[in-house]
Amino acid sequence: MTHKFRLLETGFHPAVFNMGLDEAILDSVSQGNCLPTLRFYGWIPPAVSLGYFQGLQEEIDIEACKALGIDVVRRITGGGAVFHHHEVTYSIVIPLGHPLARSGIIDSYRILLAGIIEGLAELGIQSEFAPINDIVSAGKKISGNAQTRKKGCILQHGTIIVEVDIDLMFSILKVPQEKTKGKLIEDAKSRVTSIRNCLSVPDSVSFEELFCSTITALERGYSRALDLDYELSGPTDLELKNAERLAREKFSNNQWTALR
Repeated sequence: MTHKFRLLETGFHPAVFNMGLDEAILDSVSQGNCLPTLRFYGWIPPAVSLGYFQGLQEEIDIEACKALGIDVVRRITGGGAVFHHHEVTYSIVIPLGHPLARSGIIDSYRILLAGIIEGLAELGIQSEFAPINDIVSAGKKISGNAQTRKKGCILQHGTIIVEVDIDLMFSILKVPQEKTKGKLIEDAKSRVTSIRNCLSVPDSVSFEELFCSTITALERGYSRALDLDYELSGPTDLELKNAERLAREKFSNNQWTALR
């Protein structure tokens, strides 16, 4: 069964706009104003996103983020803190009554992550679903994902790591005991991978080139794995207006960011 989907490529934006647009799309789909939507995007400047239920002070070194020019934003989805830098991020929004929607969380992730697994295969990277919400290649994490169910829809978004800088990531994320940081960094380096590492891509190939080729592969992967028929467009004027409002009033608001 073919599923009509809207496909958005929205480029690079600040964290507050990215989260605002994901929520604006959720509103559009929930009101029946738009098709179920698959969106690909990036982050400028780099950012760290907090899971909805996490404590800001416990998870993130705010001063380090300020010094490094790294934005901080709180997501509406759960899960852990994520450093967003050299990656492709996607979001997918579908009504709960859609044939691709599943009531069970693991089944839901399994279905909606199949497109990423197929897209990575298109690039030449073999990977598999690692419950609850990761994708691994040769045992190493290459994609992390989060989901929420609001307004009669599923919103799922996640990262596909194009390049990874573990040392930079740990310079802004707090660890329970500072003396264990070195071991945690080494453990992370052994457990996390990237498209550049998996494919041994030379430094002469830029991140921007990898970003574009990854999106192309993921679009094909989602089309095949979920039998999607795309309608390529941009966000509507109303979505952009709502995204800017949400970015300004909610995701830039210190009360929201420091909610916990």
